[in-house]
Amino acid sequence: MGLFIALYGVVAYAIFFATFCYAAGFVGNLVVPKSIDVGIPPSAVDEPLALSILVNFLLLGVFAIQHSVMARPAFKRWWTRIVPPAAERSTFVLLASLALLFMVLEWRPLPGNVWDLSGSSAGALLHGVYALGWGLVLVATFQIDHFELFGLKQAWQSLSGRATPTPAFRTPLLYRHVRHPIYLGFLLGFWGTPVMSAGHLLFAAVTSAYILVGIWFEERDLLAQFGQRYRSYRQQVGMLLPRLGRRRSSRAEV
Repeated sequence: MGLFIALYGVVAYAIFFATFCYAAGFVGNLVVPKSIDVGIPPSAVDEPLALSILVNFLLLGVFAIQHSVMARPAFKRWWTRIVPPAAERSTFVLLASLALLFMVLEWRPLPGNVWDLSGSSAGALLHGVYALGWGLVLVATFQIDHFELFGLKQAWQSLSGRATPTPAFRTPLLYRHVRHPIYLGFLLGFWGTPVMSAGHLLFAAVTSAYILVGIWFEERDLLAQFGQRYRSYRQQVGMLLPRLGRRRSSRAEV
């Protein structure tokens, strides 16, 4: 069983990493053949605009519901009665990756631009914001144990029969300045574009709203888990922007 879980974790991680790279290209209209503004799914040819907008909302909703429900502690307690605890995180990562991949492949580009700054210094700056955002996401995951966050560590620990350590409350560098640098990175990556199409605006607005809701649920869970330690940390460190002049505290590894 341990070997199967370890191999399962490797496959789930490989699918996640490929999907993450594709998602970065999708949002930035870079390299990938089907992106946020390029490529119409065969099922969407001659589709009315209103239906395309509705489908995009539904695609975003499928990902949000899957991600939110499976991330909750109550669901995890129920889910680990069905799947081995060492495979729980890998399963979450795999299903989240497949939901994201389904969304980007079925996404409908929408006509019209809100702004077009391509070729200007402002456009180049927004390209930099995009790159900074996706880089920040990746760096922040390694500061809270990248391989545990995406299930690979738990899967490989199953080979030796070791239990996953209890999440610790600690102080990685980025988390001394903002509580959610991963979410901050996504926001920068989603909004940092020299050409903001109508479809890109829909994607950025809905995902930003989802991130804010997700932060509320995540912090509720962290308060339940770490109590006063996390409450003090939240008072001292900004959610998405640094609080100047405040003493830094510590961050939970989740």
